[in-house]
Amino acid sequence: MLRRYGLFLLATFFAVSVRAAELPDFTALVAQQGAAVVNVSTTQIIEAPAVLQGMPNLPENDPFYEFFRRFAPQMPQQRESRSLGSGFIISADGYVLTNAHVVDRADKITVRLTDKREFKATVVGSDKRTDVALLKIEASGLPQVVLGNPGQLKVGEWVLAIGSPFGFDSSVTAGIVSAKGRSLPQENFVPFIQTDVAINPGNSGGPLFNLKGEVVGINSQIYSRSGGYMGLSFAIPIDVAMEVVAQLRSSGKVTRGRIGVSIQEMTRELADSFGLAKAEGALISGVERGAPADKAGVRASDVILKFDGKPVASSSDLPRIVAATKPGSQVDVLLWRKGSTLKVTVVVGEIQDAAAKLAADYQGGDAQSQSISRLGLKVAELTDEQKAELEVEGGLLVLDAKGSAARVDLQRGDVILAIGNIEIRSVKQLNAILKQVPDGRNIALLVRRNDGTAYVPIRLGEK
Repeated sequence: MLRRYGLFLLATFFAVSVRAAELPDFTALVAQQGAAVVNVSTTQIIEAPAVLQGMPNLPENDPFYEFFRRFAPQMPQQRESRSLGSGFIISADGYVLTNAHVVDRADKITVRLTDKREFKATVVGSDKRTDVALLKIEASGLPQVVLGNPGQLKVGEWVLAIGSPFGFDSSVTAGIVSAKGRSLPQENFVPFIQTDVAINPGNSGGPLFNLKGEVVGINSQIYSRSGGYMGLSFAIPIDVAMEVVAQLRSSGKVTRGRIGVSIQEMTRELADSFGLAKAEGALISGVERGAPADKAGVRASDVILKFDGKPVASSSDLPRIVAATKPGSQVDVLLWRKGSTLKVTVVVGEIQDAAAKLAADYQGGDAQSQSISRLGLKVAELTDEQKAELEVEGGLLVLDAKGSAARVDLQRGDVILAIGNIEIRSVKQLNAILKQVPDGRNIALLVRRNDGTAYVPIRLGEK
């Protein structure tokens, strides 16, 4: 009996030892790389509509209401918005990588190291399409991460994240790679790494390590119905991020190629109908008139099999490959058309931001635009098509900004949505409102730029 019990204990010990040997030990990785992970905190000054100082609580139909509204001194309102994120040092001289959404519209950025030192950071550049931002702090001799190759990652491989979830600095979580090359809605340019590593608000911008201690991704997004971790996390491959970094360091912005086509996934049924042996490639469902693809002779119903020598296995591959191609490049495109392959040459164009494209495509001429001299603006009313594209009911497109408008950084392509809490639908309405405000007063314009909106204070009548 004792012998049998002894054998049982030995077998149990052996099984536990084998299982323990299979689980990774992250302690050395954290000790070696943890010092290069930083906390990124931001402060944003929010400009709210001005309020009237000393304005009594009068109903709008009171005869004195209009008097106080017009002549009482206006006091601009401000409030601070704070947020937390993570980042990591990629060079000893102070370059830090994080997410673009972590530092978006921040007025002040502070980077805190694990040794509690704090540095004011400046944004070298950011790219919303990949959600990558490059920061710079004035320091030297800093610890830095080692970069790995996401292409060598395998599904099921162990990975580890370090960051500041909910502000808890240097938190470590681990999991496995769940999938690679994930495409997310509205995210056509990033083949995300999907993991089950616990990622929560505050982890954004932090590194994802492999077992070698190499950074293979930037933790960027979570799938959640509650706002917290639910087992699905997404990281930007570090090679994609570093391509963005190279452009940000050289020019402060990122340029991407475009050819002007609409695409859809090639299904098994569609492949059969087009005579393709395999369901591969990107099916062209539309070609923009005058775009690079149109000029090269690409047609709807063509299937792109290769672009610049790179195979297009699925439709989601094409936007990434084209975007990574330098605008102006001449590339060969292998098409499938009417049962056989065909090669054409495309001169790649450049993607423009939505707002800049609106301004660039504006065809109304001076007769359709109007100058608002008191604001230093030249504006035009949005067309129905532009409203539908921006998903707004009204607004004025900024065509030019001078004087006080330029000083508050209003730019061509911005859209003015409101003054205070009054939505702007026309130039006539804007002028009617401005007539009631004397020179020297501040007003708050609600301005849309790309995908974000913010109030911008501007003083009337300044030259």
